[in-house]
Amino acid sequence: MPDMKRLEELESRIPHDGVRTRFAPSPTGYMHVGNLRTALYTWLIARHAGGKFILRIEDTDQGRLVKGAVDVIYRTLAECGLDHDEGPDVGGPVGPYIQTERRGFYKEYAELLIEKGHAYRCFCEKSESGEDSGDFSRSEDPCRALSREEADARAAAGEPYVIRQRMPREGSTTFHDAVYGAITVENKELEDQILLKSDGLPTYNFANVIDDHLMGITHVVRGAEYLSSAPKYDLLYRAFGWEIPTYVHCSSVMVTDAETGAVRKMSKRHGDPSYEDLIAEGYLTPAVVNYVALLGWSPGGEREVYSLRELAEIFDIHGVSKSPAVFDIAKLTWFNAEYIRAMAPEAFARAAEPYIRRAVRDPAIDVLQVAALLQPRTEKLSDIPEKVDFFDAVPEYDAELYVHKKSKTDIPGSLDTLRRLLPALEAVESWDDESILAVLTAMAETDGVKNARIMWPLRIALTGRAVTPGGAVEIARILGKSQCVARVRAAIDKLS
Repeated sequence: MPDMKRLEELESRIPHDGVRTRFAPSPTGYMHVGNLRTALYTWLIARHAGGKFILRIEDTDQGRLVKGAVDVIYRTLAECGLDHDEGPDVGGPVGPYIQTERRGFYKEYAELLIEKGHAYRCFCEKSESGEDSGDFSRSEDPCRALSREEADARAAAGEPYVIRQRMPREGSTTFHDAVYGAITVENKELEDQILLKSDGLPTYNFANVIDDHLMGITHVVRGAEYLSSAPKYDLLYRAFGWEIPTYVHCSSVMVTDAETGAVRKMSKRHGDPSYEDLIAEGYLTPAVVNYVALLGWSPGGEREVYSLRELAEIFDIHGVSKSPAVFDIAKLTWFNAEYIRAMAPEAFARAAEPYIRRAVRDPAIDVLQVAALLQPRTEKLSDIPEKVDFFDAVPEYDAELYVHKKSKTDIPGSLDTLRRLLPALEAVESWDDESILAVLTAMAETDGVKNARIMWPLRIALTGRAVTPGGAVEIARILGKSQCVARVRAAIDKLS
């Protein structure tokens, strides 16, 4: 028998303070892109309406828990700016916010369903996963026909059992979704799903309904793969006589397989990046959040770059698409480059410094000056080390780099240029862009050639690279006079 006094107390705590949404991840490891999108849309719905965003940890599937995964969830939400109003770490009026700590609630509600005739005890030896297989299928359960007295007696005798939902055999159930509209399923196709396992823990499908009701959740954002479970939720809400929240099912995030070329659902198992992977690869969090927001949702118009605050102002669930979204790393890289270019120089220098220092260990090299060269030429931070490693030492290079058709340079001419440049550079007193440029342009004017004819040999001598962030003048200034002179001498020796 359910403890009705306890249930009344739980019901009395339900908030009715406007829009309330929840992000309810399972702590099973990394935060994949689909999870991040769910969290983002859930947060945006709440913030757009001036409502509450709740974090709930769903840890009833104990076999899949990963140590440290809860910390990953907290860290990811914080980094992405998705602050929560209630949760395990901040508390709230309808706690606990961790499912295993709510264990007693589920049994009471399962017993209430038995009282109402919408559930029954099952003593069969079957799989207890209780999770949806993803299709509408059912099999006859002999325990469904047990009398209430017999089932109670067997349970009282200590026989293990699960509690199953008693699905109606006749008619149909119509479920309403904000994206997919009305979905109708014949009740005879619905399986008597497990609600409570023999260890007393609820299945995912049952716990979600109970927790969403008790926490006053008004909008639920989920992946479209859960649409098959939706009619069962509808029947549970009706059985309890509860108001059904607005469901927003989002289409899958797809990706083109690099090996096969086939389009498939994103999966860590296939090596697709998680949020943490993307950050480690040098993508900026605001760029990732902006891009993920547009994976299956459109604000309308041609504009694509939005801050999180702007997204909250314009987000509308009617813009969520039924069509699968395609994750395009090239498009994300474009977003990232846009965000990098829009950063304040000091902010970019702070973000870039760890990457610069991976390759440039010489403390005499000014990170701020290097960052200024990189900012307009960087798409993602992880590209930085290979762009600037020449600041520490000139790599081995082929003398053929001095041959450049556009600059009209060759090896003999470059050697002559460097030999004449050396004393001119040594004579520079104020080592700045203006003074260095004056030396180079003066020689070009004397020779009657374009500036590139002089600058190209100097750039190769200083970097050993045909492509560099910045030109000869900026690189020379950052290297400093003594290092610049030493590298020009070394280049003369190499070409001699």
